[in-house]
Amino acid sequence: MDIGKVAKSSGLPPSTLRYYEEKGLIKSVGRHGLRRVFAASVLERLALISLGRAVGFSLDEICLMLGPDGQPRIDRQRLSDKADELDRTIQKMMAMRDGLRHAAICSAPSHMECPKFLRLAGLAGTGAFGPRKKSSPNRADRSVAGAG
Repeated sequence: MDIGKVAKSSGLPPSTLRYYEEKGLIKSVGRHGLRRVFAASVLERLALISLGRAVGFSLDEICLMLGPDGQPRIDRQRLSDKADELDRTIQKMMAMRDGLRHAAICSAPSHMECPKFLRLAGLAGTGAFGPRKKSSPNRADRSVAGAG
């Protein structure tokens, strides 16, 4: 299969396929003119890469789990650790969802008078829902961040 057909079948642009090849995630079997040619099995490998990316593995982590011979070498402990990480992310997202739903129907005159909303904002401010972003020296950014 030439790179165009692989791109169409996988939904990935040729530039991504070339990058994956450069990283050692996939391997072309030759060229047809100037176009890379891949074995049909590359689609299965690309599906595994897409699955890994969807659950949050980095390309380097995925590369470690895909053997150069085309056979996966998936570390079960790494899968378990990633599942635990996803559980923590799901819990955080559910807490944020519940807080937003509460804020949408809260009867307090202002969100800044709602204890539940303030608790949620306080947790977000401590980085409980993810890494804190560095504050920008830009005055406009500060005024937006302080708006409520």
